[in-house]
Amino acid sequence: MPVSLETAADPENLKRVVIEPVSRVEGHGKVTLLLDADDRVRQARLHIVEFRGFEKFIQGRPYWEVPVLVQRLCGICPVSHHLAASKALDIIVGARALTPTAEKMRRLMHMGQILQSHALHFFHLASPDLLFGFEADVAERNIAHLAAVAPEVAKKGVLLRKYGQEIIRHTAGKRIHGTGSVPGGVNKNLSRAERASLLGEIDAIIAWSREAVDIVKRLFAENARLYETFGRFESGRLSLVRADGALDLYDGGLRATDAAGATLFDHADYQRYYELIHEEVKPWSYMKFPFLVERGAEAGWYRVGPLARVVHCDFIPTELAETERRALLDFDGGGALSAPLGYHWARMIEMLHAAEGIRELLLDNDLSGDDLLAGGERQLRGVGIIEAPRGTLIHHYRINEDEQIVSANLIVSTTHNNRAMNEAVCQVARQYFDGRELTEGLLNHIEIAIRAFDPCLSCATHALGKMPLELELRDAAGRRIGGLRRET
Repeated sequence: MPVSLETAADPENLKRVVIEPVSRVEGHGKVTLLLDADDRVRQARLHIVEFRGFEKFIQGRPYWEVPVLVQRLCGICPVSHHLAASKALDIIVGARALTPTAEKMRRLMHMGQILQSHALHFFHLASPDLLFGFEADVAERNIAHLAAVAPEVAKKGVLLRKYGQEIIRHTAGKRIHGTGSVPGGVNKNLSRAERASLLGEIDAIIAWSREAVDIVKRLFAENARLYETFGRFESGRLSLVRADGALDLYDGGLRATDAAGATLFDHADYQRYYELIHEEVKPWSYMKFPFLVERGAEAGWYRVGPLARVVHCDFIPTELAETERRALLDFDGGGALSAPLGYHWARMIEMLHAAEGIRELLLDNDLSGDDLLAGGERQLRGVGIIEAPRGTLIHHYRINEDEQIVSANLIVSTTHNNRAMNEAVCQVARQYFDGRELTEGLLNHIEIAIRAFDPCLSCATHALGKMPLELELRDAAGRRIGGLRRET
């Protein structure tokens, strides 16, 4: 029986199972399953129940404050918001081309963010499921147990993240919520001594990143059938690509394909992204549902992030990561390319690419240059897009003549993946839950599907949809004795 994203018939007559909160992700969300009398799944949904409202409360602020303000959306990916906002405001201050020092400092900052975020997700959040089993004892599915039984693996995961954070500290001023990027450029460079210090560790970082790729490759080889079929679905993809088709995590044009792999648009100018992508809202989530205009709301949903980028690009412009990309593409005839768990493999390939890219940039003398800012003719609107660790991140701002923000639209990576995550939840529910007695291990399957996308639910809840406010009053025995509901 198909599992629907929409309202199930007579939901009041169905049994409700709730997973709340979804664990080992950033932010707060829940999953609801509606089961019939035979324990067959009639509906499965991922709900984002957290609300923040950044698009509204930055209105009226001077535009130059925004790169620092918006990174408070999140403590995990502040660099991504910092840079996407700066890129949008580059357009507003007329800096369509940055100085070499400014662009390379930003790229280095971004590579540090990719490295630390991917290491955090894989080693701390995802690896306990993958290494110990989806239904392992809950006391063992955590980073503490990993450190106890595989201390070298856990240690390298911690040190990979630490190195990425050091890159961020040197380029942004501090590890979290830095201020290094400003409209039109950056406010600091790297000294030769700083570069030499960071270069002293990079060979080990590259070696450990290669080991991380090997861990995922081994897991896929040993569990090919499970990994390829778990939560599998077909969808379109969206990402930035460089002018020559290469993977570019900092800049490029937009490329979109449909579920069959046919190109819908390529190298599109993201300053006019709003002609290509629209958003709709649902009454059961604060997170919006983007879709490609050409395909419509029902058929135009897509996925973003490491797996979409690695599949989309024509090549990765660093040698070791490109070799690993080809291995992913070739594995079992492409069996990993539509599977949610394939995100982990692609994520480690990108981490390796970031490590290689950091080494290349640290050898570049432009990082120590003194020409930090560019400018030009002021504009009243600007769009910045970057490939954040979790996927394509869009920041769009308008200002008035007094240089205040008058409107903002943010489409974050997790929002792009909203429908894809719901689809993965539905597929797993259909595969594993129908007619079976629910256990903690089975419910963890749902969370594993969500974690594969590395969602940042806090980032994704910046704008109010149509989710109602509900209040229930229950007595000491748990019986419902009253309630209120207000539509937004």
